[in-house]
Order: sequence, then structure tokens, then C-alpha cells
Amino acid sequence: MLTVLVILVLPYFLLPLYWLVVASTKDNGQLFSTFGLWFDQINLVSNLQQVFTAQGGIFWTWIGNTLLYSVVSAVGAAFLATAAGYAFAKYTFPAGTALFSVVLGSIMVPTTALAIPTYLLFAGVNLTDTRWSVVLPSLVSPFGVYLMRVYAADAVDTQLLEAARVDGAGELRIFFSVALRLLAPGFITVLLFTLVATWNNYFLPLIMLSTPEKYPLTVGLAQWQSAAAAGSGGQVLFSSVITGSLVSIVPLVVAFLYLQKYWQAGLSTGGVKG
Repeated sequence: MLTVLVILVLPYFLLPLYWLVVASTKDNGQLFSTFGLWFDQINLVSNLQQVFTAQGGIFWTWIGNTLLYSVVSAVGAAFLATAAGYAFAKYTFPAGTALFSVVLGSIMVPTTALAIPTYLLFAGVNLTDTRWSVVLPSLVSPFGVYLMRVYAADAVDTQLLEAARVDGAGELRIFFSVALRLLAPGFITVLLFTLVATWNNYFLPLIMLSTPEKYPLTVGLAQWQSAAAAGSGGQVLFSSVITGSLVSIVPLVVAFLYLQKYWQAGLSTGGVKG
């Protein structure tokens, strides 16, 4: 029954993607004069050329910015969450339970509610309209810490850590040489979550950045859409916005397909004990 249910709801999730692919093959006139769920004349190549050459090729800059923000944030957040989750799971220290309760409580706080306080903090240290203003807040992942704490409690055997200590290994060496390898599936999971969240993040860079050359794809495409709707976009048309949106999801799909093999392999390895 679960499989049947998944098959029934699958079109609901695939329909927007299908529409995006179909719409990306149409020019600006065809978008408003043809049936939206079927192909007409294929103009995908010309649409792509228009996207990558509009406004001096600024779309390339937005792609580079998004890759920078997402990769740095994903790797940093995954590493910090893994280290914090491992510490909460395997060490006993004063106020550990209280600190973990604070982490759990912070999961309940909407990120939009923190946007204005975060902006004021960064404005106080003159970091607004810099790339740090997007990367640094994205390094904090309370849900990632919670996830890694739960995962590390079972994935890392305490006896294995004790054996490493008996052999003379320090705590940092144990973490990097033993624990981090066992926590790789969880690390990849947090990395994927943070990568997607940062890639799709719109509100934070919108309030932090004011220079178009520093925009990520989300903010840049939204600016294009506003210009196209106002009729003041010049080279920017609705077809450019839609085709740019299609291009923007391709790296995410590639990243997920590439990383899931490490995720699945790690989960299956960790699930079997001798």
C-alpha cells in the first residue's frame, strides 16, 4: 500500500519539474500563447544563450556565488554538526544536557525570525553586503547537531574509542581517524541538507546583500523576474527567468545523485555488525 501511495502522489511532485522543462523550450511569446503542459517549437538553445549573455553574463557570476556559498556552508556545517554531535553523544561534561536542550529549542525557531537580528549583528561589525554574511549564518545547523548526536550514539562504539585511548591516541586523532569515518553517512546527510537549504536560500541573502555581483541564483532570478514583470528588463524576459531556473536545479540534482552512493554505502556498512 505504501508503494501504491507513493506512485499516486509522484505526479504531484513531478508536475512542476515537467512544466519547467517544457516552459524552458519556449520563447517569450510562446509562453503566453501555447498550451503550458506541452511542447511547441524548441527554443532551448536560444533561451540558454539569452540567459548566459544577459546583462553582460552576470548569470555566470550568480552561479559562482551560489556554488561558493553552498559548498563552503555545506562542508562547514556538516563538519561542525558532526563534531558537536559526536561530543554530545560520547562525552560527559558540565551543562551538556542543558546545552543540548538549547540546541533542540533552537530547531523550533523559524529562520525568518532570526533574519533581522542576524542582519543587525552583522551590520554592527560591518559584514553586511559581504560573502561572509551569507556563509557564516549557514554554518549553524541545530538540526544537523541533533541528527549527528542521535547517529553517533549508535554508530561509534564506545569500546572502540576506549581501545584507541589505550593505544595512546589523543582525542583529536580518535575523532579524525576513527569516529569521523564511522560517521561518514551522517556527515553526508547533513551536507546534503545544508547544501539544498543554502542553494535555495532566498531571504537571508536578500536582506544581507545589496551588490548584484554578490547575489546567489535565487536573488538574481527574483530580480530578473521583477524586471521582466515591470517590462524594464531589456534582455531579461520571462523565458530567461524560467530557463535560468531550470539551469539552477541541475547542479543540485547532480550533487545528490553523486553523493547518495556514499550515503547508501555507508548506511549499509554501518547496519551490519560482525
